[in-house]
Amino acid sequence: MQEVRIGFIGCGGNANGHMQRLSDLEGVRIVGTCDVQQERAESAAERYGAQPYTNHNLMLERDDLDGIYLSLPVFAHGQPELDVIARGLPFLVEKPVAVNMEIARQVEEAVNAAGIITCVGYQLRYLGSTQLARQVLDEKTVNIVIGKYWSGSGRGDPNSWQRQMSRSGGQILEQATHTIDMMRYLVGEVEEVYAISANRVLKEIDCPDNNCVTMQFTNGTVGSLTTSWSYDSGDWSHANVLDILYENQLIHWGVGGLDVREDGEVVSKTAPGPSIDEVFVDAVRRGDGSKILSPYSDAVKSLAISLAAIQSSETGAPVSISSIG
Repeated sequence: MQEVRIGFIGCGGNANGHMQRLSDLEGVRIVGTCDVQQERAESAAERYGAQPYTNHNLMLERDDLDGIYLSLPVFAHGQPELDVIARGLPFLVEKPVAVNMEIARQVEEAVNAAGIITCVGYQLRYLGSTQLARQVLDEKTVNIVIGKYWSGSGRGDPNSWQRQMSRSGGQILEQATHTIDMMRYLVGEVEEVYAISANRVLKEIDCPDNNCVTMQFTNGTVGSLTTSWSYDSGDWSHANVLDILYENQLIHWGVGGLDVREDGEVVSKTAPGPSIDEVFVDAVRRGDGSKILSPYSDAVKSLAISLAAIQSSETGAPVSISSIG
């Protein structure tokens, strides 16, 4: 089996999960770890037998890299991706892909010009329950979709970048982008949103802690998304869940599985699915990204919905997705 050699730009947060899963895959080796916090880079390098860096351009000078992971705060996206593209390397980048459309379009244009394999960290698309939901909904008329992401993620250090609107975009952009992406993936494209936001509890941060978004889908479906990150920090059962009414039936989708009515009874179903890391590594090894469900250009569409919702909540007016960059 051809060995795939991976470098990491960003070694905190979600990068740790990716590193662990990659270390369990046959024929994969992490060769470089880069982080602006030297101790993070060194700690990851020690765990996985890699070379640590604090400057990603120095790591990109290596001649033994086959692919790159970018696990960066929202505000840090842009130049690192462009540097990886200039090196001609496939990459997996965490969501959301940028803090604004200007950066996202610049990277998207460079990706398209280079013709490289890309993958964005919308890992929920790869779940077996997600593929089961797509089978159920195939050629069905969806009436309405209701999404929810309630968590306690807004609690904690108010000086953290996640809780600064200018650096993270707040919950709709930084976190609930997963739910928005699943609504797109299971139901279809969104053409217009109207949103209202409030800061009800977490007065020490400048991000709204509660949001409500109404969506008009291109295919005629209507939908809504409610988000809160002032909820109980220990309860994740209300995060990333969808209720989808199609024709005269209902499915309830969540990370853990799918509830659907069969023969008059509601049954819970799940199925195995590959991890996003397996899919990306296989694509790099084969030089074929056709099995990647979340390429960069597609992820930009999910970003646009988040940004439209933020704009709507600020202006008090509906916003068409086509007007967002």
